Amino acid sequence: MSNYHIKHLEEYYQVYRKSIREPENFWEEIAEEHFMWRKKWDKVLSWDFSKPEVKWFEGAKLNITENCIDRHLATRGDKTAILFEPNNPSEEAEHITYYQLYKRVNQFANVLKEQGIKKGDRVCIYLPMIPELAISVLACARIGAIHSVVFAGFSAIALSTRINDSDCNMVITSDGSYRGTKTIDLKGIVDEALESCDGVHTVLVAKRTNSDITMKDGRDHWLTPLLDAASVDCKAEIMDAEDPLFILYTSGSTGKPKGMVHTTAGYMVYTAYTFKNVFQYKEDDIYWCTADIGWITGHSYIVYGPLANGSTTVMFEGVPSYPDFGRFWEIIDKHKINQFYTAPTAIRALAKEGVGLVEKHDLSSLKVLGSVGEPINEEAWHWYNDNIGKKKSPIVDTWWQTETGGIMITPIPFVTPTKPTYATLPFPGIQPALMDENGQEITGNQVDGRLCIKFPWPSMARTIWGNHQRYKDTYFSAFKNQYFTGDGALRDEVGYYRITGRVDDVIIVSGHNLGTAPIEDAVNEHPAVAESAIVGFPHDIKGNALYGYVILKETGKGRDQNNLKMEINQIITEQIGPIAKLDKIQFTSGLPKTRSGKIMRRILRKIACKETDNLGDTSTLLNPEVVQEIMDHSL
Repeated sequence: MSNYHIKHLEEYYQVYRKSIREPENFWEEIAEEHFMWRKKWDKVLSWDFSKPEVKWFEGAKLNITENCIDRHLATRGDKTAILFEPNNPSEEAEHITYYQLYKRVNQFANVLKEQGIKKGDRVCIYLPMIPELAISVLACARIGAIHSVVFAGFSAIALSTRINDSDCNMVITSDGSYRGTKTIDLKGIVDEALESCDGVHTVLVAKRTNSDITMKDGRDHWLTPLLDAASVDCKAEIMDAEDPLFILYTSGSTGKPKGMVHTTAGYMVYTAYTFKNVFQYKEDDIYWCTADIGWITGHSYIVYGPLANGSTTVMFEGVPSYPDFGRFWEIIDKHKINQFYTAPTAIRALAKEGVGLVEKHDLSSLKVLGSVGEPINEEAWHWYNDNIGKKKSPIVDTWWQTETGGIMITPIPFVTPTKPTYATLPFPGIQPALMDENGQEITGNQVDGRLCIKFPWPSMARTIWGNHQRYKDTYFSAFKNQYFTGDGALRDEVGYYRITGRVDDVIIVSGHNLGTAPIEDAVNEHPAVAESAIVGFPHDIKGNALYGYVILKETGKGRDQNNLKMEINQIITEQIGPIAKLDKIQFTSGLPKTRSGKIMRRILRKIACKETDNLGDTSTLLNPEVVQEIMDHSL
């Protein structure tokens, strides 16, 4: 079927129209031709957003690991499946072939079974970016256990909350992890977390840092001897299409984290199809997504999507700044990376370091650049395009969410003409709608509203673990028969979409709805500014006014701050209008960020509103110390 690889714009529109007119036929064709099924489905799709209930490929039987590993063995057994690049550049990279991956996943799956794990059990994985992380995820899927990966930078409290919420009875971890120059005591964090987790009976410990740790008798087991003793054969558990594959927690804007449940068949079909098209992957390409498998990006576009396509996928243990800020470019050069997928936060941090480190390396292997996690601002987009892609590798600015499972709005490289700050067009099968506050769809172009999706797609989350009512309330109650993304968007004159930020990041100033993303884009265009975050605070006359937190580049430090503030507001006036000017601008050395690089605007909002009595749990932040600094200097 030609439309597995969309090759030009006219073909995109043909494929898109078909996907909207005949969604069942469209997804059925893709599912039939590109995957291995133990039994075909009885029904492609049944759905009711009022319940909300969605089922794809009902009645089908499969195992996702047979699609990610077994079926490639005959033709790609010796091809590298996972290319592991360690934190320390002097440690050798490891190439794991599909055949080796098959054996290692089976051994791990047998260890899980020997430890009493069975289909439907929840297993918490708290590992650094080492091969055992991908292998343990696949081993769970092999035997039908539901994996719940928790990013190995979360605190003990955050970990125990997630373990208890989904009632995990096993944790897989390592003695420690390397992150740049730091060694982190992961096992110590697990021990602390498990003091309040009665349901966990087994902890498997991978050896990475060889540090001294405490092993609890009867509960804790070193992984290596168990793997060495395990058989390399393990029959895959036959799963139903709608059996849960994994739970992944995403922080709610209020309350405890939400355990999003993704099921097997639809998730597999959608992540594989999006991966193939969004990255235009060809057989011998080397693909690298810099995310951590602890996030949805890593699940979908390091593990499942690439492996379902028989790709070579890179896993990087380290950070972009170690041993220096040239590490990403050094890895691209070393492994001749063809597709590179990273976050705007990383791009901005690297841009701040200048191009000297970039120019030391040959980046000519790059064919496609990707961006994920938040809308990429214009300045970062141009820096990425000019210096990394050399204006020949298109940037796919992908919009999607933990809840969507896969990429939803994106350019297709060499097909969709790109436009800075725009995610451009919906992926085939995705039916976006812009809604006004009264729940009416806004038609036509050059409009903005709340971004909803009006028809199901295969990889959407089916529920929140243990709390279907919260799932309904969060995503399906704001607009009738629509999935509400929580984001605002605008649609330009040709139908391209630009995400304008969370709707709760829309600030009404003097009756005008102002999305923070475009204002931040404007601020970031000032040559002395590295990054910014805008929040609202109460104002007697305007209702709300705007407060800007601004990080300066080295070139901006030491300059007259009043002049800088005037220049920043001048740019905003020019780009958006005087209504969007900042009433307060605070220069700071950093912004509070989650481990996935999202700015915690909730904290900044509370500081701006002088509501600092209860900032919530800041221990899971990447840089909790910056919160005190911001409070000490708040205006």
